[in-house]
Amino acid sequence: MSRVVIDIETLAYPLESFDERQQTYLLKFARTEEERIEAIQKMNLFPTTAHLLAVGMWNPDTNKGKVLFESEERMNETSADGAVHYVSGNESEMLTQFWEDVAKYDQFITFNGRGFDCPFLMLRSAILGIRPSRNLMPYRYDTTVHCDLLEQFTFYGAFRKFSLDFYCKSFGIESPKSHGITGLDLDKLYQEKRYREIAEYCLGDVKATAELFRKWESFLLF
Repeated sequence: MSRVVIDIETLAYPLESFDERQQTYLLKFARTEEERIEAIQKMNLFPTTAHLLAVGMWNPDTNKGKVLFESEERMNETSADGAVHYVSGNESEMLTQFWEDVAKYDQFITFNGRGFDCPFLMLRSAILGIRPSRNLMPYRYDTTVHCDLLEQFTFYGAFRKFSLDFYCKSFGIESPKSHGITGLDLDKLYQEKRYREIAEYCLGDVKATAELFRKWESFLLF
């Protein structure tokens, strides 16, 4: 069975890019400045208010992968060790290529993919007029198609959720956050046009998720 780990990075459009009625709707529960800042940060999570920065894919069996990422400069190159293929383009091009690639795999693996990555990819594609090549939100309890590790480690909500960083540290896996970049840095990196660093950050997430998947597969898959 062919398998692929998927992770995405996203960034909200500026609040000012929405009309007055939309802004009022987005901030309607923000009563304080802290709540306003939190509401604006949460805009990163929704395909109606954010766009795709990068999509990482990693094959846990071959230890090879691809990162599709937004960049003003066109890039199509392979890392020195031959393990990672980097391809840049606009958002529509990234999504079109992603759906072509993911169709080749039997199983996809995510961390919180059902709660974020997969619905974001599907809805964002629809908004841009791109039809997904497959359903990334299949039957929740069948891990042979979609294995969402967050659901597995919480036993479908029986336990508290922890972040990817926390699970990695608990299982002795190098956390992608240990290199000093977190999701909160993406806006700054994007504004400074450090697109390759965003791609590298996304790559770190999919590789860490692949290692976490191996732990689950070895000790918790029955």
